[in-house]
Amino acid sequence: MSQKNETPVLILSLLITAALLGTGFWLLMPRSPVKPDPLATTSQNLSTNDRLSQGERILVPVESRADNPAFAQAKQAGVAAIVAQQYGQAVTQFESALQKSRNSPETLIYLNNARIGSNKSYTIAVAVPVSADPNGSLEILRGVAQAQSEVNQAGGVKGLPLKVAIVSDDNNPEIAQQLANTLVQKPEVLGVVGHYASDVTLAAGSVYNTGGLVCISPISTTVKLSGFGKYIFRTVPSDYIAAGALADYTVKTLQQKNVAVFFNSQSAYSQSLKSEFSRAIALTGGQVSGEYDLSAPDFSAATAVDQSLKQGVKALMLAPNTGTLDKALQVVQVNQRRMTLLAGDDVYAPKTLEVGGQQAVDMVISVPWHINGNPGSVFAKKSRSLWGGDVNWRTAISYDAVQALVAALQRDPTRSGVQQALLSPDFSAMGAAETVRFLPSGDRNVGIQLVKVSRGDRFGSGFDFVPVQR
Repeated sequence: MSQKNETPVLILSLLITAALLGTGFWLLMPRSPVKPDPLATTSQNLSTNDRLSQGERILVPVESRADNPAFAQAKQAGVAAIVAQQYGQAVTQFESALQKSRNSPETLIYLNNARIGSNKSYTIAVAVPVSADPNGSLEILRGVAQAQSEVNQAGGVKGLPLKVAIVSDDNNPEIAQQLANTLVQKPEVLGVVGHYASDVTLAAGSVYNTGGLVCISPISTTVKLSGFGKYIFRTVPSDYIAAGALADYTVKTLQQKNVAVFFNSQSAYSQSLKSEFSRAIALTGGQVSGEYDLSAPDFSAATAVDQSLKQGVKALMLAPNTGTLDKALQVVQVNQRRMTLLAGDDVYAPKTLEVGGQQAVDMVISVPWHINGNPGSVFAKKSRSLWGGDVNWRTAISYDAVQALVAALQRDPTRSGVQQALLSPDFSAMGAAETVRFLPSGDRNVGIQLVKVSRGDRFGSGFDFVPVQR
């Protein structure tokens, strides 16, 4: 397509995007804050210690601070009380903050920690990409906070409560390695939930392996993590599982065999999903006729879609990471539903419903879990009661990671004991929907859930993610 013809299409797409983003919607998944917190520590030039908190500092932006000054004041007062080791006062302030805004997982974690105070406890850490993806960070923290609350309310681990340290790594491999070194050097930390991007988990994972500290990622899916080391695990299925499910659905259910793939060559996750999907689609009798790098300086959604149509492509597989989601959504808009859409789990985001809208309807996405896959589950009921709305797969799978660590600590509350327990053939922990078990590779032995974009009112945007019946 010529530049002259392409420009009006992209301008229209941007105008639609701007209009839709202005509307917003309420439900818990998109409710995660997007406004920076003026009282939170900024990510620039932070020392390693300033990126770690058990309640001594606010790391995570919180929603609508300007609209809820009473919440902000109470939370800040709780942090000040923690610093002064006035734990009773901290409990009072954090409880007050949650009464004013219960959908704040960082506050709940700090409240749980304040209730422990200086008493004996077992400690784990959770690493989140606060500045890079505040929404994703809060989704993870909800799962960790819910699990911590349930464990402590049930009597803790071997009679001792569970304390959680939050770590802010900016989704940066270098920073993650520095923080991993810090955590390894803190003997009280017995396990880590994290990290987010596959590249970041790979970078930090080498440190955890050397230092003998278990790390369980609820998010990283690259196949490179399989067998990466004796201390690296994950509760999310690998790209091998997700890609296989998408390829099988494409060829056998949709009856589409000619596919083009959109990916980010700078992302380990995106590269992994692209490669595994290409392999799987070939094994099921299809073919990948085109590959388009979303990170290329000259990438053009209109040109790529036009080329795909000319090549007889019937389906587009979107494998962006978080950083290239906007470009993938340009593809959705330009495609105008002419070719079937498929996508990896990073496309499962509020922005997809807001920006994609009608053009995203019927797009099939692979995710590890969906709340409507088992709406009557105990986890679903408890999470709705705790947060005031539905949670997504990142929350559920992060919950699973904590439950796995807790089950391992129950067997042997030491670093080596946790690692040995997780690899034991008889190890199991009850997760949000399914039992958590690990293969010798550190991978979880679990399947995948396919969802599609449909009309719906659950999110307030007019669109919804609903499970695909297979």
